[in-house]
Amino acid sequence: MVEAKLILEDGTVFEGVSFGAETATSGEVVFNTGMVGYPESFTDPSYRGQILALTYPLVGNYGVPGDVRTQGLLDNFESDAVHIRGLVVCDYSIHHSHWNAAQSLGEWLRAHHIPALSGIDTRRLTKVLREKGTMLGKIVFGADIAIDMSEIDKISDHDQEHATNFSSAVLDNPNVRDLVREVTIDKPVLYNPDGLKKIVLIDCGVKNNIIRNLVSRDCAVLRVPYDYDFLNERFDGVVISNGPGDPKMCTQTIEHIRRVLERNVPTFGICLGNQLLALAAGGRTYKLGYGHRSQNQPCILRGTKRCFITSQNHGFAVDMKSLSADWDEWFVNANDGTNEGITHKTKPFFSVQFHPEAMCGPNDTNFLFDEFLRTIQ
Repeated sequence: MVEAKLILEDGTVFEGVSFGAETATSGEVVFNTGMVGYPESFTDPSYRGQILALTYPLVGNYGVPGDVRTQGLLDNFESDAVHIRGLVVCDYSIHHSHWNAAQSLGEWLRAHHIPALSGIDTRRLTKVLREKGTMLGKIVFGADIAIDMSEIDKISDHDQEHATNFSSAVLDNPNVRDLVREVTIDKPVLYNPDGLKKIVLIDCGVKNNIIRNLVSRDCAVLRVPYDYDFLNERFDGVVISNGPGDPKMCTQTIEHIRRVLERNVPTFGICLGNQLLALAAGGRTYKLGYGHRSQNQPCILRGTKRCFITSQNHGFAVDMKSLSADWDEWFVNANDGTNEGITHKTKPFFSVQFHPEAMCGPNDTNFLFDEFLRTIQ
């Protein structure tokens, strides 16, 4: 197996071996604390531009399912592409076993040109990211390792100025790009045209299971690009999808949502949609230290002791204090107290920071789709 290294922008180095594509890459290094669901996670557009480290030590043991489609959507994945820039794990299972597996994880990643490293001390890596915050990094192979290590040597004497130049010169920072533009659909698509209620779905990097949940509830779903002006369409409600990057870059989306709110149209935001709804309502968002990424995030329903276990993937959050008195905090993260949802006091507008459509689960909050549809007359 080919040796490779993960190098963080602060000069921290992790050594491992390759089981994916032997292609150098760089991006924002983040971690996910879930135990299962890697096919769904890797195809989640919200991971665009990121090198993903999995804290669960055993990865790849159940392989990757095949490409089966229903109504044009892949049944076993959240989109048609693998969006992570690279993968980092502790122990990769060379031999997989599952009734639904069509290939190994390594084969799948190589087919999509995604580098992956095994043998990494992911516990140490996670502690670094938790203590210092999410940072940029790169995966390098062969001759590139020697070049990069010579650069690391130059900054080992606490030369912070050189460290900044080093990182900016060789590392790709996805947060300076409009990542939503990279993952949104090209043109509108209509699903289940004979559905009872018509929902406009603003595609900021939508996961397939959001569409499935709406269609299964007899909705006609008009999926539109994130910057598409849909205000002249006929529709009963609006769903704002998940997606990657800084929500403030979605200026046209925010304006369209603001105009929807002026019309009192029932609106439901998910993940990035929570942040975009807050911005359209005049609020502010900010970047979290290391984000929430897993299928085990506890969220408390405000004003109760009810706690839901949720799936999440985001690096930004809503500043609840920036919203007017017309808005209430709906959910709050039990771990760090950050916002997990907002709801308008008198109008049919609400959103959540987590994923009620979660695939591979948990499904604790799937009922929120029903609550949204009940707001539509």
